[in-house]
Amino acid sequence: MINVAVLGAGRMGQTHLRNLAAMPEVRVRVVADPDARAADRGRQLARADRATTDIEAAIRDPSVDAVVIITPTTTHASLIEQAARAGKAIWCEKPIALTLAETHHVLRVLTQQRVPFQIGFMRRFDPGYVAARQRIAAGALGRIETFRALSRDTTPPPPEFIASSGGLFLDMAIHDFDLARFLVGEVREVHAWGAVLIDERFHAAGDADTAITLLRFENGALGVVETARRAPWGYDIRTEIAGSKGKIVVEATQKTPTLFLRDFGFEGDRFESFADRFEAAYRLELEAFFAALREGRMPEPGAEEALQTLRVALAAERSWREGRPVKVSEVA
Repeated sequence: MINVAVLGAGRMGQTHLRNLAAMPEVRVRVVADPDARAADRGRQLARADRATTDIEAAIRDPSVDAVVIITPTTTHASLIEQAARAGKAIWCEKPIALTLAETHHVLRVLTQQRVPFQIGFMRRFDPGYVAARQRIAAGALGRIETFRALSRDTTPPPPEFIASSGGLFLDMAIHDFDLARFLVGEVREVHAWGAVLIDERFHAAGDADTAITLLRFENGALGVVETARRAPWGYDIRTEIAGSKGKIVVEATQKTPTLFLRDFGFEGDRFESFADRFEAAYRLELEAFFAALREGRMPEPGAEEALQTLRVALAAERSWREGRPVKVSEVA
């Protein structure tokens, strides 16, 4: 049995708490959140032993083997460091931090303490993307020529999230940048355009709500990443990888595999949000983490993967702000 402390019981935290509650080999000892009511709701969801507002005490709890971090982005680095120094295995939502300097610091601490660490790039565990990677690795596409990814959230996030998220490139587009690396390879150069087309609150926060990023990969392939904070027709995620022998498309157009046809038309339904579309991936990434702990392996993706994907996101943000192409090697 692996004993766990869960840090953070907000909307995303609740998804992970439900998944942890269904894992027979995991016991949630404590749920910690600065909001006592949120912590108690989390305790009930995970059938945990207790709830607390003292996050640091939850990390130090001697009965805890592993820490699952689902707190706001700006707290990740500090909590990872505390957990590593306490000798706990760590699973954390992306990113580790919003700057390379802080990410490098955390990476050094993790290396020194030699604790297992996994970053929460859940799309790597989605069955569709796993199958795509397997086919690409087997050479089914031949030489990869182009990569296209589109991500549109159903509704924009609230103002308090916009202010602390790190922005469109580091919070949202980073998932597609990670997929680009996961499926095609390392990115050499990016050229990004961003705009405020949906909600003026993004402009006030110094952020964009819509962006297009061009990618040039080290292996010569070219890519396009489209990112937007609104899709009134439903959560919209699509990925295409094309090569000399064929292409792969990963897309879940319907939530329920049923079409209703009448009057020369048809009706279906769509996913509402990322928690909806990637329900299986969120469960599978945690299952992979705990499987690695049981087997004595270092889980993946680890801190180095988090660092390299962050570099691509930071290059895209710099490209947007400076109005020029940016080599990923410039972000050091």
